[in-house]
Amino acid sequence: MKQQLYLWAGLLALALGTTGIALPLLPTVPFMILAAFCFARSNPALEARLLNHPKFGAHLVAWREKGVISRRGKWSATIAFGISIAIGFVALTLPWSLVPGGVAVLCLSWIWLKPEA
Repeated sequence: MKQQLYLWAGLLALALGTTGIALPLLPTVPFMILAAFCFARSNPALEARLLNHPKFGAHLVAWREKGVISRRGKWSATIAFGISIAIGFVALTLPWSLVPGGVAVLCLSWIWLKPEA
């Protein structure tokens, strides 16, 4: 039962991460990290596919082994959050338009304090 929950959580994280490629509000790599974590506990074949993926594999391995985020990854996250903040200001009314900025400050602080690859 526990293994099935990890599998479904991994598939959900993978779906959200894949959606995050096109939507600036959803981050991609953190969901892929979560998917790899879940697949490690449920389906080693899916975990291996993620770790060997040409685009995400190196980031996942670097995070898993050293807890590092590349400078390019940090800047990509910053740009994506900037887009999300802009969309929030245009699409939402006060006080809700402040939420994307608050989330960005918290997340980007954590991201930029992590060591670089």
